[in-house]
Amino acid sequence: MSSEMKGAFEYLEHTADAKFRAYGTTLEQAFENAALAMLNVMVDTSSVTNSSSVDFELSSPEIDNLLFDWLSEILYLFEVEEMVFGSVEINKLDVSDEGCSLSATLSGETIDHSIHVFDTEVKAATYNEMRIEKTDDGWMIQATVDT
Repeated sequence: MSSEMKGAFEYLEHTADAKFRAYGTTLEQAFENAALAMLNVMVDTSSVTNSSSVDFELSSPEIDNLLFDWLSEILYLFEVEEMVFGSVEINKLDVSDEGCSLSATLSGETIDHSIHVFDTEVKAATYNEMRIEKTDDGWMIQATVDT
């Protein structure tokens, strides 16, 4: 974990899957750190050169669904587009009674097995023990991904 990410997320004990908590002073930052926590389960993101980027938008009826879709979209890009990301930026995140949406930019590069050292395969995001909470210091996201 690079020095700028200290305190951004932590891994929790789980018998079979990867479980983590991500933190942020804003909900956007907590979403960014949740993505980085998941990515770091798979690969050391400090080994990624952020030479290209992918922009996308998502919308969901509820914030939990948006978090699930967010992590799932990153996994899709990793698996199908064969890209790994070292930088994650939420450009805009809206939460209202009518629904939730985000626009984001992921920066990374095409997977290169001679450079990127892979650790654990993440198969899917889950709703298992998912939490998104406002705290005294900002926001906390807890998520579990199927490994």
